[in-house]
Parts: sequence; structure tokens; C-alpha cells
Amino acid sequence: MKAQTRVAIVQMRSELDKCTNIERTREFIGRAAKQRAELIALPETFNCLGSYEQMVALAEEIPGKTTDIISELAREHGVYIHCGSIYEKIENSPRVFNTSIVFAPTGEIVAMYRKIHLFDVDLAGDCTSCESRWVAPGDQIVAIETSCGMIGLSICYDLRFPELFRRLADKGVQLIFVPSAFRKTTGTAHWEILLRSRAIENQAYVLAPNQWGNHPGEMSNYGNSMIVNPWGEIIVRAQSESDSILAVDINLEELERIRSQLPALEHRRIYGS
Repeated sequence: MKAQTRVAIVQMRSELDKCTNIERTREFIGRAAKQRAELIALPETFNCLGSYEQMVALAEEIPGKTTDIISELAREHGVYIHCGSIYEKIENSPRVFNTSIVFAPTGEIVAMYRKIHLFDVDLAGDCTSCESRWVAPGDQIVAIETSCGMIGLSICYDLRFPELFRRLADKGVQLIFVPSAFRKTTGTAHWEILLRSRAIENQAYVLAPNQWGNHPGEMSNYGNSMIVNPWGEIIVRAQSESDSILAVDINLEELERIRSQLPALEHRRIYGS
């Protein structure tokens, strides 16, 4: 594992049409690779974004068409690709999994994470969602060692559940991915605070590529994709309403220095039974 690695996160406005999204993704990955990124991360449901009903109807098997294309791109550019998430078919079920996938530079799938916490809210009509009607929850916590560092996986609404992130920290993760389609209503109030909190609590880099813009079903996404360092500082941030590729060098020696000088992860004490 190297002391320094270059990562890139992609902010995009996906549509319902998969072909359009895939071609734009191909372009984004090519541009990120030209910026010398060794690991490229996409947002949640990057290949298809519409109403839950529409996305479920377009769900795929894994491996399948979308993953075959991303595998080819990882191999072509010699990079890790964190494939935000896609809707994965479940055999003999009307529901799907919301699944995040990591591809190695060889094109091989090296990790898959199925979203655990599902977005069921009703904020007085301002933001309404019942993800669990369409999506089945996963039940596995996923971390994987790569040449870019030890990475942990989460998706969007998982961000509100610090227990998941602490379990990832217990596994030794250095980079935590939060691919998202975070809404404007909740994003304006909570997005930055939650991302910085998870980074500080777990003394890890948090990489959060988000969707932006308006979508079918009166859904509006917040943008503001960002990378936060283990000290809780935002080292790069996108605007709210534009496609973006954010590429930066991250220093894992700096992470270890912070953990050594302020060993909060070692000081944790669990009270009660």
C-alpha cells in the first residue's frame, strides 16, 4: 500500500435512459483517468435515475450489461472504479438490492455492498420516500484491502447511522465511500455535517460523490459532492448544480499521524450491558 494515492469522485445528473448515462460515465472516467486518478468513484444509481418504480423495472443482474461496461473501463484505464450503485435483480422477488460494486484495475469485481438502511421518510410533503417498498435491505458490512488503501462501503442514507461506520473503522478502513442521491431538503440541512462527523469520528477519509439536479417524481438532488479528510476538513467540494470531477491526492501517512497523535479509536469505552 502506498503512502499517497490519487482519487477522483464524479458528480453527475443521471437520467432514466441508461445508454445516455453510460456514455457520460465513460467520458467522466476517461477524464478522471487523464487526471491520473488511481481510484474513481461514481454516485448512487449512476446508470439509471428516475422513480423507484421505473428503476426497479430496469434493474439488472450482476454481472450484467452495466457491470460488463464498467469492468471494461477499469481494465482499459488501469484504475479501480467504485461503481456508486445500481439496482440489482433478486431472483423470485418484486424487490431489488441497491448494490455498490468495486472493480479492480484488472476489471475483476472485488467487492459488492448492498445498501442496509433504506430511505423511508415523509417530511410534510417536502421530501417523501418509501425505498423499502421497492428495495430489500442488505445485511453485510463490507471492507476491502486495495493498493489505494483499506476501503469501506456505504450508500447514501447509511450516512445517518454511525454504528455502520464504526464497524468499518473496526475493520481498519482508511477511506469510506458514500455514493449518494442525497435530496436537496435534507442535504441543505445535514449533508456536510454528517460527512464531516463520520470522518472525524472514525479518523478516515470520506469520499461522497452525489447526484445533482431535478429528476422524475419531483426528486431534487443536492450535489455538493465532497472529500473530507480525517481531521474533518473539506479538501475538495463541488458546486450544487453542475457535473464535476474532483481529483485530489490523499495522504495515508497523514491519516496514521492523526490516529497516532489523537488515538480516539483506541480510547473508546463501552458502558452498560
